[in-house]
Amino acid sequence: MSDVLKEVLAANEAYAESFGEKSELSIPPARRFAVLTCMDARLDPAKFAGLAEGDAHVIRNAGGRASDDAIRSLVISYKLLGTKEWFVIHHTNCGMETFTNETIRGLLENSLETAQLTEQGWKDVGQGPGSKAARYIEFLTFNDLEQSVVDDVERIRNHSLVPQEIPIYGYIYDVRSGRLIEVPEATRIGSATATAAV
Repeated sequence: MSDVLKEVLAANEAYAESFGEKSELSIPPARRFAVLTCMDARLDPAKFAGLAEGDAHVIRNAGGRASDDAIRSLVISYKLLGTKEWFVIHHTNCGMETFTNETIRGLLENSLETAQLTEQGWKDVGQGPGSKAARYIEFLTFNDLEQSVVDDVERIRNHSLVPQEIPIYGYIYDVRSGRLIEVPEATRIGSATATAAV
């Protein structure tokens, strides 16, 4: 058993001992909103958005991108579980800005081992074998942080399964200050229609 596994199981045991009334939380989120954000370990949506268990849906992926799967989750969040507002939150110093589709595809073709980020960019240090399967994956990288928020809010807003009355807010989380910074163009695009019932 790895040290990490032992630590996780010990932490879970301590958590479960004081679980108490959390077992009675309902499935729909109490505060009726959802957050799409990055998987980066420096982001703690519970802390930066003031959440407790049961408050909101938090959907995370690399970059906090509006992938098909993220939109699937948002649609379920609204249609079956009653969320009324959505946030798209990307962040400064995001790893998704450090490579392109071509970069990661090349690295994976050489080796499946972990690469290293050097001053010259990403370098494969693995011995192989790799896989060409990455050629068929869109990794949703970006090189303009604000534009990535705008693009994702716009993609969600224009999706045929997303009701127009749901407001979608666009923000950037600053990893140096912990503050949320609005991306006004994204929030404008994500504005609910005049018939909004929020």
